[in-house]
Amino acid sequence: MGLLSKIFNNARKPDGFFGKMMVNGMNTGSHAAMSEWAFAKILVPTSGELLDIGCGGGANLARLLQRSKNAKVTGIDYSTVSVKKSLSFNAEAVRQNRCQVLEGDVSALPFADGQFQLVTAFETIYFWPDIEHCFKEVLRVMAPSAQFCIINESDGNQPSDDKWASIIDGMHTYKAEEIQTHLENAGFGSILVSVDEKNHWLIATAKKM
Repeated sequence: MGLLSKIFNNARKPDGFFGKMMVNGMNTGSHAAMSEWAFAKILVPTSGELLDIGCGGGANLARLLQRSKNAKVTGIDYSTVSVKKSLSFNAEAVRQNRCQVLEGDVSALPFADGQFQLVTAFETIYFWPDIEHCFKEVLRVMAPSAQFCIINESDGNQPSDDKWASIIDGMHTYKAEEIQTHLENAGFGSILVSVDEKNHWLIATAKKM
């Protein structure tokens, strides 16, 4: 594995020195701008339990906490580096028992059926193996009428997508219609996928019917 590939594979699963650099970067720059764009389109419940899958550096956990003062917010990531960073970034909320961060895998979520009123996934479904199985796991842990929000920095139509997929192991960028189909096949309803054509940002929302 070349140095470039070694560095950017930390976008998939941050680890070691380069992983720490990656999760720090996840909380700033274009990621922050895209998250603010997405949150303007997400109806965050005022209470209940909220889940962010692939929580990275923890900035989106903080945004959920800010928007829902009475909710319990959970983050999950399969990177030890990401879990540590998210816990540190949200240390006060963790002390207040408003936030927890777990190490785990989206393909086998360690949560009860129907537990969450909102599930978000920022910049992470690119790396989910067997995407429809993972979507079914998300659906399982959602309460009736809960919303699932997917936010991607790429809409699958950029010339650079193939380049990044060749550098980062297991990465797959999704077009809007692909995400729609996979969500439908997993059993979601009320699916809406929209794209910011200037930035190629994508947001998909779906409900548990």
